[in-house]
Amino acid sequence: MTTNPGELVSPTTSDQTANSRDTSFFGHPAGLSTLFFTEMWERFSYYGMRALLILFMTAAAVDGGLGMDVATAGAIYGLYTAAVYLAALPGGWIADRLIGQRRAVLVGGIVIAAGHFSMALPVVTGSFGELPPFYTGLLLIVVGTGFLKPNVSALVGELYGTGDARRDAGFSIFYMGINLGAFAAPLVTSFLGEQINWHLGFAAAGVGMTLGVVQYVVGQRRLGSAGTAISRGRAIAEESSERRPAILIAGSIAAVGVLLILQIRGSIDLMTAVGLASASGLILLLLSVVYFGALLTDGQLSTLERKRIGVIAILFLFSALFWSGFEQAGSSLNLFARDLTDRVLAGWEMPAGFLQSVNAFFIIIFAPVFAWLWIWLDRRGRDPSSPLKFAVGLIALGTGFVVMVGASAAAASGQLVSPAWLVLTYFLHTIGELALSPVGLSTVTKLAPKRMAGQMMGVWFLSISLGSVFAGQVAGLYESLPLTELFGAVAATMVAGGLLLLLLSRPLRAMMGGLKQHQKAAPM
Repeated sequence: MTTNPGELVSPTTSDQTANSRDTSFFGHPAGLSTLFFTEMWERFSYYGMRALLILFMTAAAVDGGLGMDVATAGAIYGLYTAAVYLAALPGGWIADRLIGQRRAVLVGGIVIAAGHFSMALPVVTGSFGELPPFYTGLLLIVVGTGFLKPNVSALVGELYGTGDARRDAGFSIFYMGINLGAFAAPLVTSFLGEQINWHLGFAAAGVGMTLGVVQYVVGQRRLGSAGTAISRGRAIAEESSERRPAILIAGSIAAVGVLLILQIRGSIDLMTAVGLASASGLILLLLSVVYFGALLTDGQLSTLERKRIGVIAILFLFSALFWSGFEQAGSSLNLFARDLTDRVLAGWEMPAGFLQSVNAFFIIIFAPVFAWLWIWLDRRGRDPSSPLKFAVGLIALGTGFVVMVGASAAAASGQLVSPAWLVLTYFLHTIGELALSPVGLSTVTKLAPKRMAGQMMGVWFLSISLGSVFAGQVAGLYESLPLTELFGAVAATMVAGGLLLLLLSRPLRAMMGGLKQHQKAAPM
């Protein structure tokens, strides 16, 4: 299919008509099965490696690990998880303007698999040592995820024509694939990595992504023309005429200048992982402030649009706060599972990473419950506002860390504690995630002006990236602070944030301009 300059190619009417009649995959288009398994295997690879990452970095060299201190490992973990979400911005742009979403998903899957295998194959690690393949692998996974993650979700939307009532249900099925992958992955990779060889765990993640790529290639014919759209010419010209890119560039230059000053004064050291994480957090925070400042001073926005963007900006900060606590799951809480949790079951020691599957298990169970709950409350005129749901999410997250304060106090006696402490914590964190994460996505799509909905969604993911950087720095205190103080400080911060948002919920709801919202709880 050819494309004229300035033209956006979309699925043809005949394709949409065919998809509307296609009910071969649980009543949905056959292409959904291809995307379901692509995303399931991608999440298998991501969460499988994530379960091993900080354990591998902090394991002694004699045990096959990298022998890093927790502060360094936490910083690297935070930078990696932040970069994964940040890469979705250029990945989505390149797909839209240059190569198309379908090709971007394929490229992303291949690059992700290459990243896992670079960390796993003895021929690579034996030739270059552990660190070069390790960092190369992380970089490749970040780049590949930036191509695959945003575009596979966009492909799901393209399977359905305008007004197709099956769209929401299709995304619910798609999200189930995400959590099936997230649930199964730690069980496989942790067993192989922790109990046999770390590199086998990384290899399993790579095999998972390879399986995803193979079935994606085989099943591409089911997608019709979905994902072949490329926007050229006029759309790019329109974007270049806006003043926001120039403001962001100026903000980036200013941020780099501030970092150089701090480096010269000795306040930070950009040559260390900890210093680089601190610098990255500062850059992301400054860029966020500059971006929202540019939006709020845009004379083309109406008063109502400006107020609604103000609400997004405030919720953006609370979202970053939430993810700085939630992302302790793969770092400090994973270390707690390894070091202080009694994992012996019937004489067999369960790998620490097994507990990383608990959150996905609870998501699978409770996501439908939350979807029903919001609808049930809405029918009775009692559906809480988005800021109120955010507050509930933060308080639930903080309560989970209150449980960890108790677990840490019990472990201070020198005895290993029951894994039930972590299971209860992850249950509360899942409640918090379901109250905040899907609600945030829905709120952005409803509050953002239609002409900038795409970029606002991309910026919203920046809040996860920002929170992940700070999460790594918090986890870095695992060895230097008593755990009762560390988890207590996180708990107090989250609960305080939730209470503050409770106070702000009424004025924020007024700023939303009486917007009526109907959102379904769906995990990311």
